[in-house]
Amino acid sequence: MKVCIMCGGEGTRLRPLTFERPKPCIPIVNRPSIQHLVSHLSNLGFRDMVMTLGYMGESIEEALGDGSLYGADITYVHEKTKLGTAGSVKNAQKHLDGQEFLVVGGDHVTDLNLLEFYREHARDKPIVSIGLISIDEPGEYGIAEIDVSFQIKRFKEKPAPGEIFSNLASTGIYVCNPEIFDHIPPGKRFDFARDLFPHLMESGHVLKGWLARGNWTDVGNPASLRQAERWKLQEIPYTSIRGDLTIRESQIHGPVQLGTSFSMGLNSRLIGPVAIGAGTSIGDNVLIGPYTSIGENCLVKSHAKIFSSSLYNRVIVGRNTTVSGSIIDNDTVVGDDCSLENDTVIGPRVVMRNRVVVHSRTRVWPEVVIADDTVVKEHVLNEKYDIRCEGS
Repeated sequence: MKVCIMCGGEGTRLRPLTFERPKPCIPIVNRPSIQHLVSHLSNLGFRDMVMTLGYMGESIEEALGDGSLYGADITYVHEKTKLGTAGSVKNAQKHLDGQEFLVVGGDHVTDLNLLEFYREHARDKPIVSIGLISIDEPGEYGIAEIDVSFQIKRFKEKPAPGEIFSNLASTGIYVCNPEIFDHIPPGKRFDFARDLFPHLMESGHVLKGWLARGNWTDVGNPASLRQAERWKLQEIPYTSIRGDLTIRESQIHGPVQLGTSFSMGLNSRLIGPVAIGAGTSIGDNVLIGPYTSIGENCLVKSHAKIFSSSLYNRVIVGRNTTVSGSIIDNDTVVGDDCSLENDTVIGPRVVMRNRVVVHSRTRVWPEVVIADDTVVKEHVLNEKYDIRCEGS
């Protein structure tokens, strides 16, 4: 069974996390998210994988190699220009012709039973089947209306208020017959939802829906990224420790994953599920709450508190600092007595001095230095980098 994984987008909505990595390589529980997706697909039996690459595609190749570590055989297809979702699949046509194939976004994090989806499509054989899931805010997605036989009667991409006739949102996961290639122009930007589906329906083709049950997100924004990590942390079955460990009169309530050379000072507590990478050191009287991941060679100083947050590699958190629901990229230093509020995103190599407060839903661009006693109420940009955070 073949699967095409689309990895072409720049991930502008997740900046500053995507300046130095493509979206599928953003860490989730200290692994590039694409590794979670490839493992899931391989476990379901989708081992013949074709991956379309655009922005920083070499990082994705480096993260996955030939796929053998995941029981998969991966073929990479590079895009020289942006071709859209359907156009990128058309660009890989020679590797997909001959049988039905699954299409998945490279930024997806999911536990959906896509083998069931594939089999239902193969039984009914519509030209395309679309994976649909009920969500609370469908306005950011394509939505579909289906009948009792799951045939799609209406489809609307990113509906405006007053146009939201359904809360069944497209997951961006499809099963396609090779016949779709006859309807996608070569070398041209062409999208599934915006271009191909309306064309097929106007031409009288039957499109079917599949009602998904389980967890799915396309990691389109920081909140969905933290939700995806929460799901993956919940999958930690028990406490596991790799290599040497130094703990002095502290407590660990699992499940936790601890890398080698981990140390924790006096009277500190870890409340799982938590994942911490190799070489990380925790000071005295530190509290690390559930749904937190900390990367390699980080330092969390005494009396700090971290709740439901993601710290990448070589991050330093100062004394008496609180980090809540935040994402902090590589090599950032947060000073003493700081407060990072919920849904904040801090880029790489940022330096925050002491007593800094960062308000919720605020982002800080790479290499910014924030002075003592600053209250950050809006995005702090660095004009050396693109300042857009809307789009793909």
